[in-house]
Amino acid sequence: MLISGLQKLTLLDYPGRVACTVFTGGCNFRCPFCHNAPLVLPERLRGDADGEETVLQFLKRRQGVLEGVAITGGEPLLHPDMPDFLRKIRAMGYKIKLDTNGSFPERLAALVEEGLVDRVAMDVKNAPALYAQTVGLETLDFDAVTRSKDYLLQGKVDYEFRTTVVRGLHTAESLKEAAAWIHGAREYYLQQYKNSGEVIAEEGLEAFSEDEMRALLNEVREIIPTAKLRGLDEEKQ
Repeated sequence: MLISGLQKLTLLDYPGRVACTVFTGGCNFRCPFCHNAPLVLPERLRGDADGEETVLQFLKRRQGVLEGVAITGGEPLLHPDMPDFLRKIRAMGYKIKLDTNGSFPERLAALVEEGLVDRVAMDVKNAPALYAQTVGLETLDFDAVTRSKDYLLQGKVDYEFRTTVVRGLHTAESLKEAAAWIHGAREYYLQQYKNSGEVIAEEGLEAFSEDEMRALLNEVREIIPTAKLRGLDEEKQ
């Protein structure tokens, strides 16, 4: 397990719970708009040989204070030892949220079936026809991503889908096609692209304005009426 960071307190990463966030290193996608390049690019990966033990010791001390643990990356399901790590967290009584790009459907289903995750957040990168381009790959096993999406839509675990919206990659039409692909989803969020300074390939990528994001939301709501914006003034949604 390559653990590359720990945010000791978050009120955002796990909706409705006081939590911490564990960052795993490594990803099989190369989304140009990714804001966590040091967690993705092999030449920039960093980790601590004692990272897992450090996190577990921290969680032991915070029992009764924190409610949940958000596991993000990178792509957490790259790590075959993730189930054992989550069992140790679960044994301490924590709720667990997992972020994933959906490319490991069998590993995702196994964690859910074992009861090791309480909520899953899956990225929906773009319309199906634009997926490989959007994730920065020449070839992509899109069937695997589809299996993850279909599994979550069964409702066996609390879930959300989310799309980071980037000028240069997304249009109203592509977002509507993405929404149609996850038709029936309980929760779908559009997130405004932000340049963190650690973006993988920022050239040609820009954020939509807040007004533009609201207009895009209205388009998406034609497909998924419950869709929302994340990170913008909810009263104006």
